[in-house]
Amino acid sequence: MRGGYFIGNVSPARMDFRWFALGNCIAILSSLATPEQASAVMDLIEARWEELVGEMPLKICYPAIESHEWQIVTGCDPKNTRWSYHNGGSWPVLLWMLTAACIKTGRIQIARRAIDLAESRLLKDSWPEYYDGKLGRYIGKQARKYQTWSIAGYLVAKMMLEDPSNLGMISLEEDKQMKHVIRRSSSWTC
Repeated sequence: MRGGYFIGNVSPARMDFRWFALGNCIAILSSLATPEQASAVMDLIEARWEELVGEMPLKICYPAIESHEWQIVTGCDPKNTRWSYHNGGSWPVLLWMLTAACIKTGRIQIARRAIDLAESRLLKDSWPEYYDGKLGRYIGKQARKYQTWSIAGYLVAKMMLEDPSNLGMISLEEDKQMKHVIRRSSSWTC
């Protein structure tokens, strides 16, 4: 399988190797990701569509945590059970970031597919905040309806797809004039 992604959390105490949609899309939009890395993220989304997108764009993270790890990380929060809310739930607001990342990487077909999927349900489902389930099939058990950010995520995605030049408002190009990393001086002792 092709693809790759930036892991979710790197710290001395805990490495979180899960996929986080928001971080990967921001890495692409900010040019933190190289063109090759950005392409690998898009390859992964295409290859793992059922897991990362499912029936409603877009999974906030994948996979969901469960069992003992869920108890430790969430404090047994009933809202964050597996495949719900911030633990693998699907958030329509992320549609605009996915679309922007798709435009930046030249992968418009991914954005179109995700928007078509969202269009088939969002209005009918009354614009919920998030969806539950491994595939994002169910309206979130505690989701509020008529959420402005769900509506805005969809509208911004549509507007960017209709006029990709709008990407310039939110995307940064790599700074070719950036200075090299400053190294410690030779007098630094430790």
